Amino acid sequence: MSENKFEKNGGYYIGGVAYMDCKITGEPVRNVSTEATSVIGTRALNGQLSKMFPETSKPTYKPTGRPAGWHFMAEFVDKDGNVFHKGKEQKKLKGTLPPTKVKPVVRKKTKRRSKEEILLAREKEKKAALKKAVQKQKDFLNHKFGDN
Repeated sequence: MSENKFEKNGGYYIGGVAYMDCKITGEPVRNVSTEATSVIGTRALNGQLSKMFPETSKPTYKPTGRPAGWHFMAEFVDKDGNVFHKGKEQKKLKGTLPPTKVKPVVRKKTKRRSKEEILLAREKEKKAALKKAVQKQKDFLNHKFGDN
């Protein structure tokens, strides 16, 4: 009896599996209960949810105009006269101090060594190690130890 009701509501079987068409898109939806009167497919459901709850993207970073690491400074005064001690605003001191002057950080560029320079440096290290080993051997033969 429930199967007749299922088929009257638009349900059908393919290979013994119950199907029903989505009431919005008309796409077939598989593994439907025989008690169902209508179904909504996943694509239609996602479309409805995205209309109900639209994605709002929040800007993640808003520049304040203060230099990097200002909140780690022992004392920092911004251009409006706000005074901060280790990142905490001191409202009583507003406007009493001149703005902090921040020096720009200049990074040195490391010069890339050529293959010849690398080989020369390696040769120099080997000579120094050899000289040290020879000196150790001479000290050992002459009975000069570091314990004396």
